[in-house]
Amino acid sequence: MGRWTAANLRHLASVLWQGRNPAVTVYDSIGPDFFLAPAPGWLNLGLWEGPGDEDEAEEACRRLVRAVAAYLPAGGDVIDVGNGLGAQDPVIAEVARPSRLVAVNITESQLRAGGERLAEAGAHAVVGDAVRLPLAGGSADGVISIEAAFHFRSRAGFFREARRVLRPGGVLATSDITTERMPRTPSEIMAAAVNLRAWGLRTTAAVTGPEMAVQLTRAGFADVRLERVGDRVFDQAFRLFRGRVASHDGALRGPARLLLSQMEVLWRRRLVDYVVVRATAA
Repeated sequence: MGRWTAANLRHLASVLWQGRNPAVTVYDSIGPDFFLAPAPGWLNLGLWEGPGDEDEAEEACRRLVRAVAAYLPAGGDVIDVGNGLGAQDPVIAEVARPSRLVAVNITESQLRAGGERLAEAGAHAVVGDAVRLPLAGGSADGVISIEAAFHFRSRAGFFREARRVLRPGGVLATSDITTERMPRTPSEIMAAAVNLRAWGLRTTAAVTGPEMAVQLTRAGFADVRLERVGDRVFDQAFRLFRGRVASHDGALRGPARLLLSQMEVLWRRRLVDYVVVRATAA
């Protein structure tokens, strides 16, 4: 990606006006070949065992998906909400062995780009909104969402929809980013604002772990388990990204360096954490 594209310019304009579906604007701009993607087709931050080397990048992304998918009931009907570029779906299929796998994404270009991976997973692609899933109530045994819920118009709305489509006893398994405290200093406020606008996020995306647990309970879930794993995610991913930015000579190097520095502020000062969540439909 050596020059600005029309999608990049729409993304830049969204800093001033986000539009109806800001996540679509963001991911159309990133495209399937984003140079900061840990590995081809992968957009999650990964669950790391090492320090953040290139050699582990793809395996770290797979490890995260395997860790979340392990919560799903085996052999059931599974819905992957916000499935990215589809790289995670063969991993979900391998771990959960679903009888049916449906991949829901509001960004149609991502579904097209991930077509081969979805075919490999035997997944059905559906264009849809996470807070208005185009699926029948009580039609699934598992819902999984990897590092996507903060993009949804309403995380609480997504939880209600997940509960609607799940059968009693079904499982919601997610990985997500929590906001552990609000910014206090000018540099923290700037870092939060840059990330909100660059990633097309709403302020309602900022919830603590306990607040997330309350939202799940109110949506009709029980046995909510939330594991904090930020120490195995952020430092390693940021180390990888710093190396990528340093070696990149394209037009996005400057904006990427700025965004990365502001992302690091949020983690270093513990405004955010990374969580893996499991909840059972009551």
